[in-house]
Amino acid sequence: MEIQRLILFLIFSMSLLFLWDAWQQHQRAPVASPPQAQPAPEAPAPTVGRELLEKQGELAQADRPGEPQSGRILTVTTDVVRAEIQTLGGDLVRLELLKHPGAVDKNKPFVLFQREAERVYVAQSGLIGDSLPNHKTLFSAEPGPYELKPGEDAVQVRLAAPPVNGLVVEKIYTFRRGSYLIDVAFSIRNGGAAPLSPFAYYQFQRDGKAPEGEQRFLYTYTGPAVYTEETKFHKLPFSDIEKGKAGLPKAVTDGWIAMVQHYFFAAWLPEGNVSREFFARQLAPDLYAAGVIVPVGTIEPGASRTASMRLYAGPQEQRTLAQLAPGLDLVVDYGWLTVIAAPLFWVLALFHRWVGNWGVAIILLTVLVKAVFYPLSAASYRSMARMKAITPRLQRIKELYGHDRQKLHQAMMELYKEEKINPLGGCLPILIQIPVFIALYWVLVAAVELRNAPFVGWIRDLSAPDPYFVLPVVMGATMWIQTKLNPTPPDPIQARVMQIMPIAFSIFFFFFPAGLVLYWLVNNVLSIAQQWYITRQLERAAAAHGKR
Repeated sequence: MEIQRLILFLIFSMSLLFLWDAWQQHQRAPVASPPQAQPAPEAPAPTVGRELLEKQGELAQADRPGEPQSGRILTVTTDVVRAEIQTLGGDLVRLELLKHPGAVDKNKPFVLFQREAERVYVAQSGLIGDSLPNHKTLFSAEPGPYELKPGEDAVQVRLAAPPVNGLVVEKIYTFRRGSYLIDVAFSIRNGGAAPLSPFAYYQFQRDGKAPEGEQRFLYTYTGPAVYTEETKFHKLPFSDIEKGKAGLPKAVTDGWIAMVQHYFFAAWLPEGNVSREFFARQLAPDLYAAGVIVPVGTIEPGASRTASMRLYAGPQEQRTLAQLAPGLDLVVDYGWLTVIAAPLFWVLALFHRWVGNWGVAIILLTVLVKAVFYPLSAASYRSMARMKAITPRLQRIKELYGHDRQKLHQAMMELYKEEKINPLGGCLPILIQIPVFIALYWVLVAAVELRNAPFVGWIRDLSAPDPYFVLPVVMGATMWIQTKLNPTPPDPIQARVMQIMPIAFSIFFFFFPAGLVLYWLVNNVLSIAQQWYITRQLERAAAAHGKR
């Protein structure tokens, strides 16, 4: 009977464990730093990187959130974004995503970039070299507003730096219709007498706070991340940056750097096999910078050159990210079960294209997963049904040999052998399915496609908790039904735990996104139907055998 109780307890405890692990492990696990690539002998990037970091330190002290800012704000509006560019430095200081409602106020667009007293997240860029503009230079520009008009595919904002020593520099933003990609370019004309070999830097400056409206108990990664073909996707937690343990690759010729948060991110995407150096640094308490430095090349006197960089700032839409840059789809982080989670999302998206409702797509995916694992589940439920059938005999054995533990176990093993029951048969098939459950959990948590996606009636957002707790309560009821179908533990304490478990899980699920609760509810209903069907089959077979 000890094994039977172990089976029941293990099933429930593992269910709780994988939920807790999915919450915590993603944040708690230390991020291993990849081996740093040795700089190529001809690349001067490390020296330039140190120079840039020194300048960043000075600027961070002089330019703090909430302080008055000189210069003007230029507003740019397209069909998908509304941006604000500050002429001081040419920084992109605010970016509203017009197709995505806010995290707190659904009547307002979601704000990705912003510079306020309590929140800093901006995109900055500049040039490194004598007399060249950086993100402290005051640019001049036409006042605007800049709007993408009907029939136009792009709108440009040109900011002119003050001419110094014959150098003429323009910073050019290009916004395109239907796109979250923004081109940031520097047009440089060398009117001086000596050649120039400048570097361009592109960085994000951000505080370490969690995104606004982040759900309680739902931990997702917020911070920089870098990707190269050698080191692959690598997170740079703010805590590691503070300790100087970011472990960034330097002097590489591929890759990108991003600032990631739940559902949304921004990334600097260098094009081609151009030498580049990534950097990350703490500028001040709760203020960080992460970016990339690229060489512009030599500009002879009288010559011109343009340095450009793509900036993606928008949602983590999985169908488009991989097309923008290698590995960019990895910002949708499914953790260590990506190999399972990615195909699950592909199937979920396929169902959504067929039915047009993410909630229905979740139901169909749950049915499909249940069908794939039907043989394993059937074996588990058959074992449970047989265990339930011999529960009275096990109870009698316990009454006879409860005082002698050795005889008790021996009698139980003989009964299992006689009835051809594997005491672990009800447990192992369920444990095998747990990685799939965890992967599906992360699919439903990480997919921006489910953000503000309605299902039916009162459920207007599958990524948010059920506002009236209907789904968690119904889910708890299905768990209670399942406990009634399972063998009753003879231990009163264990039996009491099994009775309390549905209530505990219901309260636990109050804080879960409705999409996750919907999946669990449908899975429970299918499990009940399958378990009831198998139990009835065994009962009929036993009755037919008895008549003979």
